[in-house]
Amino acid sequence: MLRGGAPRVVWQALGADPRQTSAGSAAQRLARDGRPPHLVWNPLSGDIVQLIPVVRAACSLGGPEGLDHRVPAGADGPGDTAPGGDPANRQGRLCVQVCVVAWAWEPFTDGPMHGAGALLDWLASWGVPSRWPAGRPAPFMAARSAERSRTHWSMGGHFGASQVPGWDAAGPGHIEPALLGGAVTPACAVPPGRGVAGRRPTLTAAPAAISRGRRMALETVITPDIDSVTSVASLANAPY
Repeated sequence: MLRGGAPRVVWQALGADPRQTSAGSAAQRLARDGRPPHLVWNPLSGDIVQLIPVVRAACSLGGPEGLDHRVPAGADGPGDTAPGGDPANRQGRLCVQVCVVAWAWEPFTDGPMHGAGALLDWLASWGVPSRWPAGRPAPFMAARSAERSRTHWSMGGHFGASQVPGWDAAGPGHIEPALLGGAVTPACAVPPGRGVAGRRPTLTAAPAAISRGRRMALETVITPDIDSVTSVASLANAPY
């Protein structure tokens, strides 16, 4: 059960090459290790996999952030603790965890982001505010010493893993907030996104009916059983 408070989404980089690692294979490895997020997204292919319904707490915050981490034999989970044991996993009315198949030192917003517009519409349909209260995540090399403000965290909205209080994550790197949910100050209105033709989708807010349709299209293939990983070819192709 998630606690009350503003909904938020946390973006993480898995430290994997999107040309060689599919969203499905990454999701299977995370589920096997007992640290599944809600979503795994490959921005190069546009594939999205959901492991856990968004209304349930996921398990990826507070532990190792790399895809290649392996839980030691006999351990209960990351860091010899129960999977999902970090309180950050259960804070906020929703705490959506999106793991991106990408490198933290190569911000994924610098390249193709297939399916990003539909993914952002889906997040907005769950009430995640279109803002980045803690600003742009720090570059990879400076992320471990970056500020992690509980005041910003309590506001809800979009955050990088390196901005989660109590976690020394270094990802997702110096990604561009304007391409992932909008304003870096909570008080500013979010203008329509501006995509680059042939490169990125236009990240505009969808009407409620469209957002609900995309959300329902994704939810129809969701299973609460994280051992059964269901792949969504691309939210961009979901019916309205």
